[in-house]
Amino acid sequence: MTTGLPDTIETAFVGKRARLFKLAMVTGFWTLITLGFYRFWAKTRLRRWYWSAIRPGGQPVEYTGVGSEKLAGFFLAVSILAFWLGVVNLLLMFASLSIWAIPGVAYVLSFVGLVPVWFFARYRARSYVLARTRWRGIRFGMAPGAWGYAGRAIIYLIVTILSLGILWPRMTFLLEKYRSDRSYFGDHRITQGGQWTMLMAPFGYVIAAVVAMLVALGFSYFTPETLVWALAVTVPLVLVSVLYYRVTAWRIMASHKSAGGLGLNSGANALVVARIVVFGAIALAILMLIPLLMLGGLANLVNYLVEGPTTDLSRIGFGAWMAIVGAVVSYFFVFMLWSGLRHIFVTMPLWRHYADTLEVTGSAEFCRVGQRGRDAANEAGGFAEALDLGAAI
Repeated sequence: MTTGLPDTIETAFVGKRARLFKLAMVTGFWTLITLGFYRFWAKTRLRRWYWSAIRPGGQPVEYTGVGSEKLAGFFLAVSILAFWLGVVNLLLMFASLSIWAIPGVAYVLSFVGLVPVWFFARYRARSYVLARTRWRGIRFGMAPGAWGYAGRAIIYLIVTILSLGILWPRMTFLLEKYRSDRSYFGDHRITQGGQWTMLMAPFGYVIAAVVAMLVALGFSYFTPETLVWALAVTVPLVLVSVLYYRVTAWRIMASHKSAGGLGLNSGANALVVARIVVFGAIALAILMLIPLLMLGGLANLVNYLVEGPTTDLSRIGFGAWMAIVGAVVSYFFVFMLWSGLRHIFVTMPLWRHYADTLEVTGSAEFCRVGQRGRDAANEAGGFAEALDLGAAI
């Protein structure tokens, strides 16, 4: 039995900017007038658009999540976090004042206590997204293991800090391996191959950039003029090196993933990603300048019509009320416009580049992939929503 596909399947991104911008603006509008409740359905619609635009071998990827799952999961996560922020923080504050007589200790302990929850949320969010993703009718999935992921992440983070950041590639690889080795395409388990040392070469640029920054700061003697110049030269260098590392690490690890006889090849290019980010940010800044100036003009108009601060609302005339309403509407419109422009100038081009440079190998294995049962929604990524993780999509 054959699949009728070539051994290597190219991936294409077929989404159009105009349709995405319209979708982002419409969903943003409904999110605003529902005071944020529609954002769970807005994210669902945007994910369906992005997923369907990715076409490995001409077959679109499907996203089957629903907004009601996200809403229920969000309330569940918020109730648990409310307990943490309320009861646990109260106990920490009491202990801090009783033992150390320093309230700042409680804030530090509370923040440290949220770190494993942050890693837990990342794992569960990825688990939910995979559970609601299909390709060629075959479901993806992810085995439970969020607390195991959080525990390992804390240990790896401590080791990385003790190594002064040099072992960051080790943490990157081992955490991705933990997630990948518990992921499935149908009944085929996905495996992350390779070793963490293969990420050391691209991370060497980060080390070199940080060392250069420290040396420049050392030679600046911390005088204001030389310090500004040192930071102006070295900070962009560090940011570029970090971007190069992240893109290259993603490409290397993606190319070492497999599921039985299936595999991936990625040609993601850090220079292309940098160009998208930089020019996208410039386009955003230029296009957002006009509505921001208009918003500032409306604010000045409100001040002029109201004629100074007053607590007597009856003194505010009709023109002032109209200006206030216009300023409020314009304020929220700026955020809607920012979201829509960010999608078409940054997020979509990045997705298109990663998709267009991705290949699936070993297509003959498709005939041996069995279906996977539909995983439960759990909290449907609610912790990630509550902690505002992965806010782009």
